[in-house]
Amino acid sequence: MLIVPPVVSSTASAPILKFVAKKQEVKTLPFRATKDKPRVATAIVYCEANFGEIDGKTANGLIRSSEKYKILSVIDSVRAGLDTGMVLDNKPNMIPICRDLADALAQAGSAPDFFILGTAPASGMLSKHERGLVLEAMSHGMNIVNGLHEFLNDDPVFAAECLASNVEIIDVRKPRDKKDLQMFSGRIAEVTCPVIAVLGTDCAIGKRTTANIITSALNESGIKTVMIGTGQTGLMQGIRYGVALDAVPSQFCAGELEAIIVTAFEIESPDVIVVEGQGALSHPAFSSSSFILRGSCPDGVILQHAPQRSVRCDFEKMPMPTPASEINLIETFAETKIIGLTINHEQMSDIEVSAAITQYEQELGIPATDALTRSPERLVKMVLAAFPDLKDKQAVST
Repeated sequence: MLIVPPVVSSTASAPILKFVAKKQEVKTLPFRATKDKPRVATAIVYCEANFGEIDGKTANGLIRSSEKYKILSVIDSVRAGLDTGMVLDNKPNMIPICRDLADALAQAGSAPDFFILGTAPASGMLSKHERGLVLEAMSHGMNIVNGLHEFLNDDPVFAAECLASNVEIIDVRKPRDKKDLQMFSGRIAEVTCPVIAVLGTDCAIGKRTTANIITSALNESGIKTVMIGTGQTGLMQGIRYGVALDAVPSQFCAGELEAIIVTAFEIESPDVIVVEGQGALSHPAFSSSSFILRGSCPDGVILQHAPQRSVRCDFEKMPMPTPASEINLIETFAETKIIGLTINHEQMSDIEVSAAITQYEQELGIPATDALTRSPERLVKMVLAAFPDLKDKQAVST
C-alpha cells in the first residue's frame, strides 16, 4: 500500500511541514512521468447534495482554484447537469456536475487519477454509503484524496483495497508523529515582513477564498506574497506551505504554524505572508483561531463576515456576532489590529453588497470590500493603507 504523508523539509533549526507537489513518493502511477514534465493529475470530486453549499466548501474551493489537480467533474445528483462555475459564481467553466460515479466516469472517458472527497461534514466521518462509493472508485484504479478526520489508511478494509487495486489513499489531515511536531519557540519574531491573518466571524464563511485572492492580487501588483494554509482544502489545492491545524494536538498547534511561517519566510523572502484563518475566535466549537493568532502573531488581521447570516453555520440557536464585537475580541486577545473587512455576499444582491460596504466602513472606520465581486485592487489598497512601506516594494518591482 502506498501512503503519502506530507513532505518534510529541513532547515537549520528543525524539520518543518512543507506541502509540495509529490515528486518521489510514487514512481509507478501513470500521471507521474512524461518525457518533458509531469502532467497535472486528473480528478473527480465527490460532493453529493452539497456543491455550492457550506458543507461543500472543499469541492467549491477546488473548482475555484487547484494547482494540484485538473478537476474533470463534480458528483452531486441534486445539481446534475449544471455547470460548476455557474453554480458557484454565475460564470461557466465547462466543468460539469454529474449524477453519480458512473456518470462521471462516462463523461471522463476513462478513470481519472484521483477521486477526491469534497465534502466537509461536521462529523468529519464517512457514511456507510460513502464508504462503499470510495471502495468502488478504488476498484476502478482511482487513488483517493481524503480530507476528513477519519484516516482511511488506518482502516483494514481500505488498506486491503489499496493492495488489491494498486492505488493509494492520501489522508490530508493526518499529522506527523508527535516526536516530529514542534512547540512554539518565539522564532516568529525573526519574520520581518508583515504577516496578515484572514479571520472570520464564523466557520465556512470564505476565509480561504479571500486569502487566496489577496495573495494573488498582491503578487500581481508586484508585492511578493506567500500564503500559509491551515486547513485541508488549501492543501488539496496545492498550497506550498501549510498544515491541517485542527488535526494537530493542541500542544503543538502554535509551534507547527510558527515553524511553517518561519520556513516560508526563510525560503521565499516574501514581502508579505498571508495566513488562512479557521473557525472564529468567538465560536465556542472551534479553537483554531486562537492558535493561529498565537502561532502567527499577525501584524494585521482582515476579518471576513456574512451580513445575511443570522446564526452560526451548523448551530441554529447560536446568533452570529457583529463585526464590531469580533474585532474587539481579536484585538483584546492578541497584539494586532484589524486592517479591513471582507464580505461574504451569500443571499445578497449587488446593491446590498455596496450598501454593506459603505455601512461597515462608516461604522468600523476601516476599508471594506467583497473579494469575489469587487476589484482585487481594493484588497491591495487595504493592505497598502495598513503597511505603507510596501509601496516601495511595489515601486521597485514595477
